[in-house]
Amino acid sequence: MLRGQTFNINAMKTTSSVLSAAILLSAASAARAASDDQCFDFTPMSSVSTYLGAALDYSVADRICCHNHKFAEYRGYLAAPEVDFFGRLDPSVETVFYDSVCGLPLFIAPRGRTFDDFKKESLKHGWPSFRPEEMISENVIIHNDGRMESVCSTHLGHNLPTGGVDRYCIDLVCMAGEPLSAGDERNQILQYIQQEQIINATELNTTSYTSSAEQYSGKTSNATAIIISVAVVGLFLVAVAFVCCEKPGWKRKGDEIQVGSSETSTSIREDDEENEIY
Repeated sequence: MLRGQTFNINAMKTTSSVLSAAILLSAASAARAASDDQCFDFTPMSSVSTYLGAALDYSVADRICCHNHKFAEYRGYLAAPEVDFFGRLDPSVETVFYDSVCGLPLFIAPRGRTFDDFKKESLKHGWPSFRPEEMISENVIIHNDGRMESVCSTHLGHNLPTGGVDRYCIDLVCMAGEPLSAGDERNQILQYIQQEQIINATELNTTSYTSSAEQYSGKTSNATAIIISVAVVGLFLVAVAFVCCEKPGWKRKGDEIQVGSSETSTSIREDDEENEIY
C-alpha cells in the first residue's frame, strides 16, 4: 500500500473517532440537561387532560413539560378538533394561563393587542404565541439559547422573535394548568424555589400588573448555528472521503467521483423552533 493511501486512511479513522466522540458527548449532555430535576420530580396536574373542556393528551404533557428541553407537541395541536383552543376562550376578556405543574400564572392574553391578533399569530406559527407585555416575567425564565421554562422548572417552549420583538412560542400542554388547591402536594415546589419575587395566583392583580419583560431580550434559539455546524462537518467529511478515495499520482481519463446527495428531513418548528415529538 502506498504511503499516501495509508496516511489518508489513518486520517479518516482519526476524524471518524473524533466525530463519534463528539456526537456521543453531545447526546449525553442533552440527556443530562433533559433530566435535571425538571418539575422538581412532580408531574402535571390531572386537570390538564380536560383543560377548558378540551381533550388534551396527558402523556404528551408529562413528556413535553417534565422530561424534555427540546421537543414540542405537534404543530397545529391547538387547533385540533378535540382541542379547539381559541374556540374555548372568551374573546372579550383577558385570560390568565397557568403552569401545568405548579399552577403559577405565566401569561395574560391578549394584552396590548386584539384577540384576533393573538389568535392569528398563534395559528400562523402553530403554537400559542405570546408577546413581552403578556408574560408574567417574575415566573418565567428565558435562557440564553431561547429555551423557556417556568421558575418551577416546567419546560414551556422557546423565544423566537418576530418583527424585532420577542415572541414566546409555548406548548399548550405546559400552560394548561390552574391554581393549586391548598392540599395539593405540588405546593411543595414553591418551597423549593429560591426566588422571592414570584407572583402566585392569589397575588396576581391583572388590572394593575405590568410585565418587566424586555421587548427584545436577544435570547433566542441557536438552532440555525447548529444547522450550519452540521453542514460544515458534512462538507468536511465529503472532502475527506474524496481525498481517501482518490489514488495519489494518477487518475484514469474519464473517471468521475460523484458525491450523491440525500435529503435529510428534520422536523423543526417554524423559524428554527423546537422539534415536534407528538
